[in-house]
Amino acid sequence: MIHLVFFHSFEKVWFHRSVFLSTGTWVTFGSQISDEMAESVMTIAYENGVNLFDTAEVYACPHYNNHLFSLKMCFRRSSYVVTTKIYWGGQAETERGLSRKHIIEGLRGSLSRLQLDYVDIVFANRNDVNSPMEEVVRAMTFVINQGMAMYWGTSRWSAMEIMEAYSVARQFNLIPPVCEQAEYHYFQRDKVEVQLPELYHKIGVGAMTWSPLACGLITGKYSDGVPDCSRAAIKGYQWLKERVFSEEGRRQLAKIKELHLVADRLGCTAAQLAIAWCLRSEGVSSVLLGVSNTDQLLENLGALRQQQIYLKTRHTSFKSVHSVVTLTIFQRQQK
Repeated sequence: MIHLVFFHSFEKVWFHRSVFLSTGTWVTFGSQISDEMAESVMTIAYENGVNLFDTAEVYACPHYNNHLFSLKMCFRRSSYVVTTKIYWGGQAETERGLSRKHIIEGLRGSLSRLQLDYVDIVFANRNDVNSPMEEVVRAMTFVINQGMAMYWGTSRWSAMEIMEAYSVARQFNLIPPVCEQAEYHYFQRDKVEVQLPELYHKIGVGAMTWSPLACGLITGKYSDGVPDCSRAAIKGYQWLKERVFSEEGRRQLAKIKELHLVADRLGCTAAQLAIAWCLRSEGVSSVLLGVSNTDQLLENLGALRQQQIYLKTRHTSFKSVHSVVTLTIFQRQQK
């Protein structure tokens, strides 16, 4: 079993150092893959050192609780991390948002579905302008004090909103957020590399990043159109299809071809290179992987080898990646 140790030196929160790669369930579980495949993915992930499993009350995973229950029966609960996110819970006004009522009831519902006594981290899955920040922080502190969660974090919050939550927590002796979930890949870099670094050093907030392959774009699967079995072909994901065929999407696909050549020279796949590139960033505690079969999972786990090469070569192995990606950002800014 690979022992995954986080290399950065954050000292405030234990999972900053213990989690490296993790699995998410946003679209695939309960939507794109069978129950049997989902269970195989989770088991193989755990056996290969993945120790964080990310869920949410709104994700397409009605049977995900069964897979986690199977995992719980096979492995010690203390040996892996389970997260969930609260915001969109139902159709009624009281079943969504970050009111004290929904945070507490939403988390209780998640625990019931997951058949767990607690989650390790509960995320506020976007900020809620209708809920005062003090109410949100007090509710998160309450569920932690009640033993329903170990920590709380934010997802898709701005640096200013995270800092406000931290300030409120310090003012009223409450528990501050410890982690932000943010989109991060070659073409989405500003938040993780520009906005969040100050928080990494000032208050110890880490980043759990998602979509390292830009919804599959970086793998090259959309270079010749939209495959029938791809995410962009799923009902409700028209936005992704439009993104692929947009002017910006075509420019990104052109850059992806260059990045595939870089991956070939480094002796890895484009997916492995993209994930390792995300891991090299300061403050990134964990990269969430979204896979639909065990082959994809094992390929993605190969990114750890590229990360080790990156560290051993004193960061020189990714220079070609930086030149391609930096040029893309410069062209977008010039436009």
